[in-house]
Amino acid sequence: MASSEAAASAMEIEKAAASAPAAVLRPQFEALKPHDMSDGKVQFRKVGVPTHRYAPLKRCWMEIYTPIYEQMKIDIRMNLKARKVELKTRADTPDVSNLQKCADFVHAFMLGFDVADALALLRLDDLYVDSFEIKDVKTLRGEHLSRAIGRLSGKGGKTKFAIENSTRTRIVIADTKIHILGSFLNIKVARDSLCSLILGSPAGKVYSKLRAVTARLAEKY
Repeated sequence: MASSEAAASAMEIEKAAASAPAAVLRPQFEALKPHDMSDGKVQFRKVGVPTHRYAPLKRCWMEIYTPIYEQMKIDIRMNLKARKVELKTRADTPDVSNLQKCADFVHAFMLGFDVADALALLRLDDLYVDSFEIKDVKTLRGEHLSRAIGRLSGKGGKTKFAIENSTRTRIVIADTKIHILGSFLNIKVARDSLCSLILGSPAGKVYSKLRAVTARLAEKY
């Protein structure tokens, strides 16, 4: 009796398994190209060229053009009339984010960074450019402003290089504007050091604080 019931239940299980629908396969779609995402429309970016960066741009044009055109697959040209560098996507551009990366790279060069340093924006994802002015930290005029700029640079750029090397950032001091290129955390550490110098802290005090912060960061990561 028990064996016949077991056989019946086994037959029911087999019938249920046979009647169950086959597992539905997930569809596999190819990655969309940038021109497919924008309905075949070409995407543009324009970067203005300041007057004082016109000659350096002319001199370093091939160093800027080569990685953008050959590696990132983005078209680039200089519009002499509008004094702007124009970038646009191509049909074979592999990633939609390449256009913005290239625009950031060109913009970083216009701010005064070397091509080799700005090139890191194309290679790495978590790099940013942060800009601020001395007057954002403290309102200074005349000789006080000149001395603050001197404290930021140090003798022969010594202070600036020390901050760059310890925080793994790149700093450009252009008159009263300061631009920092690096990762989010490193930019914060460098900016804090520069703000202390603007507020009047002596370089020695900033160095010792910087050593403590960088040691703590090294332990953390």
